[in-house]
Amino acid sequence: MLLTTVDTLGSLSVGNGAFAYTTDVTGMQSFPLYYKEGVPLGTESEWGWDTHPNTENYTYEETLMEYQQYGRDITYSVQSAKDARRKGAIEYFRANPHRIQLGNVGMELYKKDGSKATISDISQINQELNLWTGVIKSEFTLEGVPVTVYTACHQEKDMLGFKVESKLLDTKQLKFFVHIPHPTAGWSDFGTFTKKNSSYIATVTEKNNTATINRQLDSLRYAITLAWDTQATMVNKGNNYFQLQPNTKRNFSFTCNFNSQKNDTIATFKDITTSSKDGWESFWKSGAAIDFTGSTDPRAHELERRIILSLYLTKLQCSGTIPPQETGLTFNSWYGKEHLEMHWWHGVHFALWGRPELLERSLPWYQQVTNKAKKRAQRQGFEGVRWQKMTGPYGNESPSSIGSFLIWQQPHFITFAELMYKAEPSKETLLRYQKEVFATADFMVSFAHYNSSKDRYELGPGVIPAQERFKAMDTYNPTYELAYWNWALTTAIEWKKRLGIETPKKWQEVLSKLSKLPIQDNVYLATENATDSYTNPEYKTDHPSVLGTFGMLPETPLLDKNIMNNTFNLIWDTWTWEDTWGWDFPMTAMTAARLGKPDKAVDALFMNVQTNTYLANGHNYQEDRLPIYLPGNGGLLTAVAMMCAGWDGCTEKNPGFPKDGSWVIKWEGLQPMF
Repeated sequence: MLLTTVDTLGSLSVGNGAFAYTTDVTGMQSFPLYYKEGVPLGTESEWGWDTHPNTENYTYEETLMEYQQYGRDITYSVQSAKDARRKGAIEYFRANPHRIQLGNVGMELYKKDGSKATISDISQINQELNLWTGVIKSEFTLEGVPVTVYTACHQEKDMLGFKVESKLLDTKQLKFFVHIPHPTAGWSDFGTFTKKNSSYIATVTEKNNTATINRQLDSLRYAITLAWDTQATMVNKGNNYFQLQPNTKRNFSFTCNFNSQKNDTIATFKDITTSSKDGWESFWKSGAAIDFTGSTDPRAHELERRIILSLYLTKLQCSGTIPPQETGLTFNSWYGKEHLEMHWWHGVHFALWGRPELLERSLPWYQQVTNKAKKRAQRQGFEGVRWQKMTGPYGNESPSSIGSFLIWQQPHFITFAELMYKAEPSKETLLRYQKEVFATADFMVSFAHYNSSKDRYELGPGVIPAQERFKAMDTYNPTYELAYWNWALTTAIEWKKRLGIETPKKWQEVLSKLSKLPIQDNVYLATENATDSYTNPEYKTDHPSVLGTFGMLPETPLLDKNIMNNTFNLIWDTWTWEDTWGWDFPMTAMTAARLGKPDKAVDALFMNVQTNTYLANGHNYQEDRLPIYLPGNGGLLTAVAMMCAGWDGCTEKNPGFPKDGSWVIKWEGLQPMF
């Protein structure tokens, strides 16, 4: 990965899955304001969350509204508010807790005349990310004087290592800084917000070539410890800005440890680079690999680039112990909170690429928040656990007029557990996840409402499908969700059989009488109530999630492949693709592959739409507010794995690629999809 110009959308990152640091062309975070409108220069972790004091004594119950569902009142936490008190409660519980930017670590550069250099003063840029080692080497010149910077991240601790080589150290024209931005507690946080006279004051203590900056927020206290191997001085410049002034010649190295715990051992630059090299070498030597050498399709090289960089980015940004946010560990979107419906796209590919342990890291989190998911279901009069949509590290549900009615995240845990079982088909795996699998199914059975006049079980009204274009209380029987209910309940029943446990009769009844997929004019509707699914322009935007019925999911007893083929063709020809998201293209490719349309599968991955853009650093770009979008990267990897390795019962090799000789594909280690 090589950059030779300043590209604010080309920011590079180092990290370990639970912590990440994003750099500009200097290899540090020297110009965060300049990069604010591109891919921001963030430093984030899994543990870096703060909660404002609840000075108004808001209660979560104040965010709830009653809705008539299934003939009774059910409460949902939504954003609708007519009075200031309720509005304040909603804003408080959406914003708290919020993930914080831990601090900018950069360099100050000075020109010969003593003025501070700007990014336009930098020239002869040559920045390389070594994917094999995870080390960034950044070279540039300032007024003809070369500077070389090495940047690495420890793979087991939240530690950064920097080594700088330049004559600018001799002339005191190169110094370093740590600036701790003020948390925005807003929808986004790019790590550039400064608030004068902030009550969040950081203090520093210096001793024996180390300096520890202690930061106290409202609910979070953490430390940033710097250590160096030669003489240097740390100076508090005020307003949470600290300057490190080396007293050395030609080269200087230091490490930076971000930690919410005290007395952590400080590693050396050598230790950190060794950890990075060992960790990334182990990653690349494990799991699957793919090679398109010999392909004549001109898109092959670009697909390979996207795959390799997506493997790096998802390992770095999405392989921690809690589900990731959609912008990973770079900057906040939606207050830094994770969206559990997106965890499918963040995590499924790990298992398909032969690294199920990277998905498995986040599964204990579900077990930790099960009680909150159970209380949510009980509050609404359902059984089992109702998994949250927009949530934070502690499993609390955030108010959302859309998210609170989404249900397609509900079966995800069964998907994850089944992937773990495929990777390790043992009784131990079954016992490890049975509680959550069965509680997930209990809710699904309880949520399905019996319509006695039609002798069937229905989903809704009171749902918003994955295609977020429908009103909750008007919507019932969304196609994708019906198919997902069918597959997940069937799988949960199989888990009962594997363990020798009797299946509840209600499970069998709901499964056998679940509503059929809604059809009109020989195509599948988005939802049964949306008879104008393909004539109303509004309904041909956002996610074409009906394709997930036979893309993300295998063939279920509810599916008619001929009707799905008609549906695919109609969506392909008439959808407003400019109003879609990054994972919609891989999903479409997966459906095309299952339908025997390999040309369309590849075309879907390369559809010329802004939200299908992959930047120089490999990130999937959406728009200005979402310059990176990890579900797109994860979706790409999931689709490619399925296009190569197929799915259970598929006997064709590389079913998602044309057989006209334009694609020469070698791969190993990929696992078939369901």
